[in-house]
Amino acid sequence: MPNRLFILLSLTCLLLFSSLLTPVLSKTPAPSDADDDEDLSFLEADDGDDDDAAYDDFEIPSNFDHGDGEENDDVELGPKVDEKDVVVLNEGNFSDFIESNKYAMVEFYAPWCGHCKALAPEYAAAATELKNLEGEKVALAKVDATEQHELAEQYEVQGFPTVFFFADGEHKPYTGQRSKDAIVTWIKKKIGPGVGNITTVDDAERILTSEDKVVLGFLNSLVGSESQELAAASKLDDGVNFYQTVNPNVAKLFHIEPDMKRPALVLLKKVAEKVTLFDGQFTKSAIVEFVSANKLPLVTTFTRESAPLIFESPIKKQLLLFATSSDSGKVVPTFQEAAKDFKGKLIFVYVEMDNEDTGRPVADYFGIEGNASKVLGFLGNDDAKKYIFDGEITLEKIKAFGADFLEDKLKPFYKSDPIPTTNDGDVKIVVGNNFDEIVLEESKDVLLEIYAPWCGHCQALEPTYNKLAKHLRGIKSIVIAKMDGTTNEHPRAKADGFPTLLFFPAGNKSSEPIPVETDRTVVALYKFLKKHASIPFELRKPTSLPTTKGSDAKEGTKSSTADVKDEL
Repeated sequence: MPNRLFILLSLTCLLLFSSLLTPVLSKTPAPSDADDDEDLSFLEADDGDDDDAAYDDFEIPSNFDHGDGEENDDVELGPKVDEKDVVVLNEGNFSDFIESNKYAMVEFYAPWCGHCKALAPEYAAAATELKNLEGEKVALAKVDATEQHELAEQYEVQGFPTVFFFADGEHKPYTGQRSKDAIVTWIKKKIGPGVGNITTVDDAERILTSEDKVVLGFLNSLVGSESQELAAASKLDDGVNFYQTVNPNVAKLFHIEPDMKRPALVLLKKVAEKVTLFDGQFTKSAIVEFVSANKLPLVTTFTRESAPLIFESPIKKQLLLFATSSDSGKVVPTFQEAAKDFKGKLIFVYVEMDNEDTGRPVADYFGIEGNASKVLGFLGNDDAKKYIFDGEITLEKIKAFGADFLEDKLKPFYKSDPIPTTNDGDVKIVVGNNFDEIVLEESKDVLLEIYAPWCGHCQALEPTYNKLAKHLRGIKSIVIAKMDGTTNEHPRAKADGFPTLLFFPAGNKSSEPIPVETDRTVVALYKFLKKHASIPFELRKPTSLPTTKGSDAKEGTKSSTADVKDEL
C-alpha cells in the first residue's frame, strides 16, 4: 500500500501488530563517491564472521519466524477456495487486462501471507457477485508479488495484501474491510450513483434488517440538487450505505416524522444511540462531517473489522481503554458515559487485552503490561504520539483527561527499554531514554539502525553492520548504533520499516536525519559515511590483507510495519 504508514503500523492497519513481517521493496541506488578507485577490499575481508546474508525482494528466509503461528503453504488452511472468477495476472497480461476492463480490482499478495489466505475466499466470492452485476461489470484479479517483482515495484507494493481499484486505467487503494459484502458495497459506490432509492415499505424493512448502519435522506424529490448533494456525500464515505426516499411511510420506519421539514437526514446504527438526526445545512460537506462524527458507536470494540473505521477516520485523536474481558463490565460503562461528551471530537476504543488474536498485539504495541485496566490517548497522525492516563478510571477523571487531550495539554509518552548498564561494544545500544545522549550528541557523527528482533532482513544485516562497526571502532568521531524499534520510541527516530538506517551528522542534530539509501554492504556503508560525515576521518588500512570473499551482496530489503493501517 502506498506509504502512509508507520501507523496505519500503523496501527492503517493495527491488526498487523500480530504479524509484523511483510517484506517491502527497497529502492537503494548505490552512492557515487570520489574514492571509487580506492582499494577497500579489506573492508569485506574474511575475519571469521559468517557470510553476510542478503535476501531478494519479497523473499522470506527459511528460518524466519512469522510470529503469528502460521505455517507455510504446505499446510492447508481451511477448505479450498473457488477462485474461478479471479483473473491471475502477470507482467505479460497486466496491461491488457487493465485496458480491457473499465473497472477492475487487483490484489497483490504473497503465497505465505496469512492475511492474504484469509482474504482469498471473500475476494473470490466478491469476484463472482460482481461478475454477475447488472450494468457495469467489474473484474477482480490477483498478482503474486513474490514472482512479479517489476509489477510490485511499479505499484509501490509495501505490504500484503495490497489491493487497488482501477477506473479507466487510474488506480487508487482499496480502503474498505476485507469481507465479500464490504468489497461489493465499496465498489458499487465507486461505480454507481452513490445513493439508492427506497420507494416501498418492503424495501425499507429489508434494508433495516440486513444492514448495520444506514443513512436516509427524506427529500422533496429523488432528482435535483438535494439528491445530488446526498450522492456526492455518499461517494466520500465508503463505510455507510446512503439511501433516499420521498415516501412518508418509509421515512417513519427510519424514525423521521412524516411532517418533518424536508430535506431531512438520519443515521441509524444497530448499537447504542441507534438514531441520530442531522440538523445542519443540507450540503455535501456538512453531511460527510455529520456521518463521520456519528457512524461509530460511543465506544468501538477493537477488531479486525473495526480497525479501518477507527484509524482511517478523520478524527485522529483517540482514547483507548485496555481491559480484560472479566473487567470490562466494571470500566466500559464508565468509559461509554464519558464518550458522550466528546462525540465528533474523540474516538473511544475498547481493546480486550486477553484477546490473543487482536487485543494482546495492540496492547503490546502500546507497551501496556499486566492485566490492570489502563487508558491512554493516541494521536493517530504521522507523529503517532501516545499520552498515558495515570489514575483511577472514574467518569470525572476520564472526562478531564479527554478535555486536556483535546486542548493539547498532555505530555507525550515514549516507550523505552532500560538503559544498558554497560555499553562498550562496537555497536552502541540505543534505547528511548538514552537516545538524546548518544544519537543527538553534537560532537559525533551517528549511524543508527532501527531494527526488529523478529525481522529476517535485520538478522541478515547484522554481520555486515557489526563488521562495519569493528572497522570504525578507532574513529572517535563516529558512533555506530542500533535501537530495537519494537520496544523503544523517540520523536526523531521515525522508521518506515525494518531495518531503517538513519544518519545524524555532527553539529547538525536539529535537522532531519539522512536516510541511508545504499547497498547494505560494508563498502557501501563506509562510502556513505565518508561522503556524509561532518567530521572528516581516515581509516588505517591493515598492512597485510586476509583473503577476501566475494562482495556481491545483494541490496538489503526491509520488513514492513505499515499497514498497520492496513494488515489489520
